[in-house]
Amino acid sequence: MEYSKIITIDPGKRSGKPCIRGLRITVYDLLEYLASGMSESDILRDFPELTTEDIRACLAFAADRERRLMGTSA
Repeated sequence: MEYSKIITIDPGKRSGKPCIRGLRITVYDLLEYLASGMSESDILRDFPELTTEDIRACLAFAADRERRLMGTSA
């Protein structure tokens, strides 16, 4: 998935952490919600400004970051 149009990094917003479409919701926030057991439908209900595509973009971003970290430590 191409997440570059969904995941944004702005030094003036949330201290430059990767956010979803310029909102104040970070990739980390969303991953924490999923890790805590929230379902996709729970997240979409609690955050109506988010979409299924936003959630998938966060997962793709995290997977890509992990892939890059593994590549540099090998």
